[in-house]
Amino acid sequence: MLRAMALVDQFRQTLSELPPDWPSAELALAVSDPARADRAAALLGPLGPGRRGTTLHFACARTGTDNIARLLGTLDEEGIAGTLELEATAVPAPEAEPEERPLAAAWDDEVAALPSDWSDVFAELELTSSDHLAPAALRLAPVNPLRDGERLAFRFRSAHRFGYGAAEPVVRRCLERVDEAAIPGTVRILHVFSDTNPVGTQGPVWFVGGRNV
Repeated sequence: MLRAMALVDQFRQTLSELPPDWPSAELALAVSDPARADRAAALLGPLGPGRRGTTLHFACARTGTDNIARLLGTLDEEGIAGTLELEATAVPAPEAEPEERPLAAAWDDEVAALPSDWSDVFAELELTSSDHLAPAALRLAPVNPLRDGERLAFRFRSAHRFGYGAAEPVVRRCLERVDEAAIPGTVRILHVFSDTNPVGTQGPVWFVGGRNV
């Protein structure tokens, strides 16, 4: 005569058959001996099981499997046999895709994080597709964009009050035009100078990639 599988072993086998990212599951324990159903319900009391006849229904969270295994072990120790079945498994919630922030608004955030006395910045707009290089370059023309090697990115300067870069409102308007064309990307400020007071020149320059920008 074959010995019934212990409830703990049934539980572990059930867990092994669940998908790796399961968040929760619903289980049912059919107690073999009706006279032992009350005792089984009492031992599983911490799980708040529902009961229908001699069958106990309870939930199992992925983070609570050790506790359930311990409680089922007490049933095994008392010789309470039964059949454990999986009733349902919750479907993991899909990860929310990050919302695309308009480039003009992202530029506002970048500028807001600058010190109040900023004078010059070196920034870039990184695109997601080479198909957008030409239309983006057209809309960025007033800020004199420069390609960054083979990257799908344009770099440009902006000045607060005077200097070589495009005025900050001009940069914002160009980025609005890129937004209007539904061209996705990421804008970021790479370098910043504060409180520059040039003498005999329009302002500082950066030496990037072997050339002045």
